[in-house]
Amino acid sequence: MQSSATVLLYSDDANTREQVRLAAGRRPAADVPPVEFVECATLPAVLKRLEEGGIDVCVLDGEAVPAGGMGVCRQIKDEVFRCPPVLLLIGRPQDAWLATWSRADAAVTLPVEPVEFAASLASLLRSRLSIDA
Repeated sequence: MQSSATVLLYSDDANTREQVRLAAGRRPAADVPPVEFVECATLPAVLKRLEEGGIDVCVLDGEAVPAGGMGVCRQIKDEVFRCPPVLLLIGRPQDAWLATWSRADAAVTLPVEPVEFAASLASLLRSRLSIDA
């Protein structure tokens, strides 16, 4: 198992970023490595960090402004070679169809529910790390 996993966390809201970090904890599941978060509050920062590489999973806030996570997800799925899996934070369960449109790999609702979030993040990490192994 690799020593840590890098998770890109995009939200313009510092409180949302804190909710995500707290929900994931140091390690979202026993069979995945500890996570290190790279926080971004703007779309240019997200694109720059993805270009640098080394991201295992992206967590994108669908409610972020001015660039919402759903549009960002669709853009990076089109533009980033070997795009990491994306976990999308959505405002309402009814927005799940938009998460599908954006080509997100998983979606959870805001406010973040820690057990559901950690399970979704761990699942994406498992799939990404098994592919890269």
